[in-house]
Amino acid sequence: MKVLRFADVAKSGFVANKRVFIRADLNVPQDAAGNITEDTRIRASVPCIQMALDAGAAVMVTSHLGRPTEGEFKPEDSLAPVAKRLAELLGREVPLVANWVDGVTVAPGQLVLLENCRVNVGEKKNSEELARKLAALCDIFVHDAFGTAHRAEGTTYGIAQYAPIACAGPLLSAEIDAISKALAKPKRPLVAIVGGSKVSSKLSILKSLANNVDQLMVGGGIANTFMLAAGLNIGKSLAEPGLIGEARAVIEAMKVRGAEVPIPTDVVTAKTFSADAPATVKKATEVADDDLILDIGPETAKKLAEQLKRAGTIVWNGPLGVFEFAAFENGTKQIAQAIAESGAFSIAGGGDTLAAIAKYGIGSQVGYISTGGGAFLEVLEGKTLPAFEILQQRAEATCL
Repeated sequence: MKVLRFADVAKSGFVANKRVFIRADLNVPQDAAGNITEDTRIRASVPCIQMALDAGAAVMVTSHLGRPTEGEFKPEDSLAPVAKRLAELLGREVPLVANWVDGVTVAPGQLVLLENCRVNVGEKKNSEELARKLAALCDIFVHDAFGTAHRAEGTTYGIAQYAPIACAGPLLSAEIDAISKALAKPKRPLVAIVGGSKVSSKLSILKSLANNVDQLMVGGGIANTFMLAAGLNIGKSLAEPGLIGEARAVIEAMKVRGAEVPIPTDVVTAKTFSADAPATVKKATEVADDDLILDIGPETAKKLAEQLKRAGTIVWNGPLGVFEFAAFENGTKQIAQAIAESGAFSIAGGGDTLAAIAKYGIGSQVGYISTGGGAFLEVLEGKTLPAFEILQQRAEATCL
């Protein structure tokens, strides 16, 4: 994927004394009092900001936070807590600027944080009027928020259309490289792990992957639906019987290519959905009508783990069972450890997946951990993200 990269622009010396507008992802969780409870996204934004400052730019940064109503700014929508944390990380003052659409005063070497961009009227629908105003604020636009790359909004797409130069920041560039390595030119065998509760929420992903991967491992409620498609009883487990035909179509599409969807041969069941429910390992053919399947069994987990260790590339989205409950975490834990021990290039994304990676302490052993939830899923679906599309278009037309 050919895009202009901010790192290359900065190295060229072109950035000095230029106005740089960075779209970051600073949408961090907060408690009831407005205190930031987890600052990973803020810390991840620092390299791009520092790169611009080091290059001598006048730097503007903005982000969304929460779900504000356009045109109705409320105190809880403010990026003030983010400005404070960013100042601590950068070791410098970070002024927060409100009502900035019609003009921003910032000098080379200075940094300002622009208030919540989703308060601006026209942001969500990417109005041309707003987009042109945003573009007029800068000489260089830098998109560094992969988590928003699947949305065509004012600060993610419109500004990139009209800014003199539009490029990808280091975070977005890293996502592009990891996605290309995993999906565009993967080292084979390419194995995808897709977990979660519903086939319907990831059906298009499963269909897309069925045309590309060598093995498609399924877990959670998704695996239950595939078990039904294979003619197995799943008791009262979470599943979508109405999508059995779709699951069979995915299985057949894989077979045609000489690939497979491994169906669990054993499972871990309980009679109730609770952390203290007694867990029972059963063969997949022996599930009772009143059983709930809450995890893949140890035999299945071992087989899948062995296959992962032989993979060339691994894409992981979703847990294999109810890993939040100790009695039903083995499948996800085994898979996580297998990915960590594999020599394959691995890319993982999605909230539950990241929680599992953190729980089992394998973050440093995963090739790339994606920062975008919805954006990561759309990439797996085979979609071209709006941010990638416009940056590619601008790269083709830009000469420095």
